[in-house]
Amino acid sequence: MAEYLCGSEEAFVAKMNETAKELGMNDTTFKNCHGIDEEGHLTSAYDIALMSRELLNNHPTILNYTTIWMDTLRDGKSELVNTNKLIRNYKGATGLKTGSTSVALYNLSASATRDGMSLIAVIMKAPTTKIRFAEAQKLLDYGFNNYEYKNLAVKGNTLKEAEVTKGITSKVNLVIENGVGILLKKGEDKEITQTINLEENITAPVYEGEKIGEIIYTLNGEELGRTNIVAEKTVEKKTFFSIAAYVYMNWFNVLKDMR
Repeated sequence: MAEYLCGSEEAFVAKMNETAKELGMNDTTFKNCHGIDEEGHLTSAYDIALMSRELLNNHPTILNYTTIWMDTLRDGKSELVNTNKLIRNYKGATGLKTGSTSVALYNLSASATRDGMSLIAVIMKAPTTKIRFAEAQKLLDYGFNNYEYKNLAVKGNTLKEAEVTKGITSKVNLVIENGVGILLKKGEDKEITQTINLEENITAPVYEGEKIGEIIYTLNGEELGRTNIVAEKTVEKKTFFSIAAYVYMNWFNVLKDMR
């Protein structure tokens, strides 16, 4: 595969190292593309977590395979069993990758999702395969027991209906431009403050997607996130021609509905 994609293993490994740096994997140096022990072929638990997050976020179809516990090939003549035992035994497990060599010993990048929150636990150099799964489960349990993902704003939700002056219609819905979510310690969501800043006077023309204000979320004085409040639809300025066009379109739609 390395030769097919880049012409040689050396060129492919160079691309691997380039991508690793782009992801912020500063403790990683790839020496080969197969992962077998080699002098200087190194990484860290943090870097494995970064790589795993990239895979899950931007290539989610991987879950179609990593969540399979058992499968067969050749009309059932060959059986495959997932080496990640958490897939069978841990609630919400989604993957991700086991690995072992004589030098690196037993390693695991374990991912799981519960109640909209996804976590990654990385275990390296465990002395036995049993220990790597037990330690990964401890890390995941800690995360799920102590943290939660909180949706603060949902993209497209209507915040309110606002008055528009000098428009062919007098109102426009104000909607949330982008969603905002945050990882919090359980119970901290009760202390989050929401500040809404809106334009006092909205005057036509107003264009679909135009910023009318913003929402800012803070916790103990520290900003957690913000999103724009935008107009859901365009409201044209009131002129003789725009009013005539508006009346005509409404009349046409009424006739259409009557057919």
